[in-house]
Amino acid sequence: MDPDFLNAFTQPSTLDQLLTADVIAKGEKRKLIKPTSRNSPKLEELKLFLTEWINRTLKEEHIVVKSLEEDLYDGLVLHHLLENLGSLKLDVDKIALTEKKQRQKLSVIMEAVAKCLQLEESQLKWSVESILAKDLLSTLHLLVAIAKHFEPNLALPPNVQVETITIESTFTGLKTTNVVECITENKENIEAQSKDDAFDELFSCAPDKLDAVKKAVLQFVNQHVGKLGLNVKDLESQFSDGVILLLLIGQLEGYFLNLRNFFLTPASTTEMLHNVNLALDLLAEGGLLNFPVNSE
Repeated sequence: MDPDFLNAFTQPSTLDQLLTADVIAKGEKRKLIKPTSRNSPKLEELKLFLTEWINRTLKEEHIVVKSLEEDLYDGLVLHHLLENLGSLKLDVDKIALTEKKQRQKLSVIMEAVAKCLQLEESQLKWSVESILAKDLLSTLHLLVAIAKHFEPNLALPPNVQVETITIESTFTGLKTTNVVECITENKENIEAQSKDDAFDELFSCAPDKLDAVKKAVLQFVNQHVGKLGLNVKDLESQFSDGVILLLLIGQLEGYFLNLRNFFLTPASTTEMLHNVNLALDLLAEGGLLNFPVNSE
């Protein structure tokens, strides 16, 4: 047997239970947090943060969570949380007393979460069965995903990682794999990617949302270049030669661009590129552009 499997557990009862043939069926996999990671300060901080966040969110409903594993497995708290955060009306009973009812309730909740987060089944890091089984890792992944979606400005403890062991029952015995798994993102990576992420998310949105943002940008642009007697109707085509961009920068920064420094009516691609490069240089000099942009 893999020695890492034996070293991963400190309590003989846990090991004995997993070694029982009825616990892990042939071909089944179980992923668990190693006991050495369960008591890590960062993990404890995240658990406390999520517990306080849930209690704060559901304070008016007099719901108090003390244990993430023990209090969320039946779907009651998750039901109230989704209704409160996302105004979702789920067609299930508030209280499910039997395991069958709890499984049905969790199925509806998981389906609603996947739909809200626009996740495919292969992207989910939790399941009805894992939540019902009071699996801490799955519960944390689920709560973090819900928090990030409904309250994106929530300051989750960053860079929380745990050591996990995946146990698979094969015909030759138990096979184990050890992996370090991230539950929350690295703060430095989030800050470095924040500008790109905002636009990546925008362009992945539904077309109606993108159109609404483009309309707002057009209104902003025309509010400023309109003072020069200009009117922008199409962002892509009218910004391509750099003229509107240069004039907009001048309006926003409060200075006049000498007409000899750029082509007001560019007649070639070379002249257009000159304008765009000048605009990018001005943005960089003003500290407004700290990442590379292909002028072409």
